[in-house]
Amino acid sequence: MQGVIRAVQSHGSVLRLAVLSHVHLLQPAVRPPALLSQSSSLTSGRLEEKEFESTTIADVLKAKGKGADGSWLWCTTQDTVYEAVKSMTQNNVGALLVVKPGEQKTLAGIITERDYLRKIIVQGRSSKTTNVGDIMTEENKLITVTSDTKVLRAMQLMTDNRIRHIPVIDGKDMVGMVSIGDVVRAVVSEHREELDRLNAFIQGGY
Repeated sequence: MQGVIRAVQSHGSVLRLAVLSHVHLLQPAVRPPALLSQSSSLTSGRLEEKEFESTTIADVLKAKGKGADGSWLWCTTQDTVYEAVKSMTQNNVGALLVVKPGEQKTLAGIITERDYLRKIIVQGRSSKTTNVGDIMTEENKLITVTSDTKVLRAMQLMTDNRIRHIPVIDGKDMVGMVSIGDVVRAVVSEHREELDRLNAFIQGGY
């Protein structure tokens, strides 16, 4: 994953340099001098309008839609681990946000499949008699992002901390949750669009 991140981070500058070099070589031969400066100004402005790595976590949540992929699924600290795992299984997700009873906007923690394996199965405890609050990762120990966080930054945080899910918190309000799969797809999609845009630029689409 580190290799993917480094490649993505360097991707934009390398492509832009290659494209601009290509344009500088070809434009004088195909465009009249009078139009060259005006065209260069317009295309430079357009190149700056959309920089690489511009997608935010808010964009990811919006694209997923409310309730999709477990982004908005939650349980309470007083639910049993069995109920939480059952919800994960039914919704095909690997983690749930945890809230205190009656406080659906305030994050108390997160429970994941790893918590279930390490703190219930391995320790021989019963999931039906253990509450989520007893095994969850508490809010003060969580790595979180905001809606404005760039997806590449979120990917870096998740990779560095070896986590697959990260809650989204704006101020004190719980906004949702994204997975490593969500951010990887967002980064790949953004760079695919940028490649298409630069290719159109080379071909004279701008």
